[in-house]
Amino acid sequence: MSTAAIRYRPEMSRSGLPPTYAVTVVDEQGRTEEGRIAGEFPLTLYVDRLEIVTLMTLGTHPEALTLGYLKNQGLVRSIEDIVSIQVDWDVQSVAVTTRSGTEGWEEKLARRTVTTGCGQGTVFGRIMEELDQLQLPQKPIRQSTIYGLLKNLNEYNDVYKSAGAVHGCALCKDSEILIFIEDVGRHNAVDAIAGLMWLEDIGGEDKMFYTTGRLTSEMVIKVAQMRVPALLSRSGVTKMGLDLARKVGVTLIARAKGRHFLVYHGADNLLYDARPSF
Repeated sequence: MSTAAIRYRPEMSRSGLPPTYAVTVVDEQGRTEEGRIAGEFPLTLYVDRLEIVTLMTLGTHPEALTLGYLKNQGLVRSIEDIVSIQVDWDVQSVAVTTRSGTEGWEEKLARRTVTTGCGQGTVFGRIMEELDQLQLPQKPIRQSTIYGLLKNLNEYNDVYKSAGAVHGCALCKDSEILIFIEDVGRHNAVDAIAGLMWLEDIGGEDKMFYTTGRLTSEMVIKVAQMRVPALLSRSGVTKMGLDLARKVGVTLIARAKGRHFLVYHGADNLLYDARPSF
């Protein structure tokens, strides 16, 4: 293999934690049994010793979460600028070393909006401004593809099935699930997927994104930054989420469960090839 074909990868720790933990619980009959609970840990992100944010996370993909957070917040533009990502759970922190440093980052960090994401996600103000220049490609979506994807997703959500308390997100191509990640906040799950896409140079233009959580402005912004033109959820939609989807061209499909779904934006992209008979 030629060196030109080798994808750059920062030096990274591999510090994923187990997703669930055994505990003793007592049921409604007073009987003692073993239960499972989801992990939740603070992870403080430092870039060149500058403290950026503390994320509450399941901890299963901390390096990917870090990558995706930096990318989606617009703090690092090129993966080649990241030298290393080192997670240390003993001090509940992740240290990122870059080539260009953090000069001028104080202003970026000062302009942020606390979002409705579980655990209070943040979106820096400059990201909102950049949406004005963003327009996604329109991708036709077959109704049968949505049904096939929802069926395939039943094989996932392992942490939720075992312990609850988490959201799941998936990067999909047609009805195939390419990446599925659960975390205590849906914004963490989507950031971790964004990090893996960045690391593996996976494009989003021909993909669909699924989340178990509500479709808020933050979710629309993140999938738009990933160049994914369609967003699917079993939950509902917020007004700002819908407004932003209309602005950037994200097809928004929600309340999707079984044979039912509602298209809030982008209905012209739907090909109704599997209309259910009632």
